[in-house]
Amino acid sequence: MKSIGDKQEYKQGREQRGAAAGFLLCALLCGSLGAQTGAGSNVSPANPPAAEPSVAKPHDASFVIGNDDVLAVNVWKEPDISRSIPVRSDGKISLPLVGEVQAAGQTPLALEKEIASKLRNYISEPEVTVIVQQVNSQKFNILGQVARPGAYVIANSPTVLDAIALAGGFRDFAKQKSIYVLRQGPDGESRIPFNYKEVVHGKNMSQNIKLQPRDTIIVP
Repeated sequence: MKSIGDKQEYKQGREQRGAAAGFLLCALLCGSLGAQTGAGSNVSPANPPAAEPSVAKPHDASFVIGNDDVLAVNVWKEPDISRSIPVRSDGKISLPLVGEVQAAGQTPLALEKEIASKLRNYISEPEVTVIVQQVNSQKFNILGQVARPGAYVIANSPTVLDAIALAGGFRDFAKQKSIYVLRQGPDGESRIPFNYKEVVHGKNMSQNIKLQPRDTIIVP
């Protein structure tokens, strides 16, 4: 039989183990609640809630919109007005509430301001973004002794060699050493020579210039 002292010692041990278990359970519960709170709200003085992101406006101030360019017009929180739309042959686009707007000849930033101005009659402080999705207005021409002469859209900074490849290469009697590029500049038209034979052999590579809008390549 256990003595009275043994019983008291056993009772004290049980009470201590119970207290320890209660403390451990509380710690686990508090830690779990803290983790859930942190994951759910993630708000603290050191980590305040992030502000609503503003719409990015990556504009090239020198780019001028032209006919056939495809524009992405976004009006903040107005999905019925926002859309992807091509510039018509008359240089205009049409939008709900806005009506017709002259797009060709304007920069994206200037067009944003005009659309926003027209929307103020219907929307308080409209935020408008215009991004050129496809550039179809900027073209070069290649004429003469190539398989497919004509106008081509400038994309990915094409060179004279790229243009010849796009046009299907030379015809049989093309004068490959006498090609030239006609370029319109502020002082008038300039003529830039291009010797295909030299370039394909790695000589005078500076001749293989990057094309600009309205350049015309002549292959005699």
